Amino acid sequence: MNALVLCVGSLKEKWQKDACAEYLKRLSRYGKYEVCEVPDEPESPRASEALDSAVKLREGRALLKCIRPEDYVIALCIDGKALSSEELAREVRAREQSGRRTVLVIGGSLGLSDEVTARADLRLSFSRFTFPHPLMRVILLEQLYRAAKINAGERYHK
Repeated sequence: MNALVLCVGSLKEKWQKDACAEYLKRLSRYGKYEVCEVPDEPESPRASEALDSAVKLREGRALLKCIRPEDYVIALCIDGKALSSEELAREVRAREQSGRRTVLVIGGSLGLSDEVTARADLRLSFSRFTFPHPLMRVILLEQLYRAAKINAGERYHK
């Protein structure tokens, strides 16, 4: 699979960096997987819906600059479609067969802008829980690795 994991913010903790590096190493035998980070915008100490929307809009514009018109975009959203590991593997297989680059987008602490979710070809949910975006990156890479193993007919833990 030719995939880009596009994220708001960078990883701060060593364990996060180590986990992502490990899964990217494992994924390298199944295709080309890259990670691209855009800066997270500072949030105002005076939280309001308008200020939060402005932050999401700026982050969203930075994300959209990294997406090509021909890309297949999967936005990670709480209200997206929930898939099992096997269903995700089928989706990954379909993306591989399409020949298009797949971009998986993880928003910042406030989520994704409406512009990014509107650009998405698929809105994917891993849970109705909210996860910190650095942890979500680890979870996403692990699930992509699991999907690659399923598609290769290899054993994986259920």
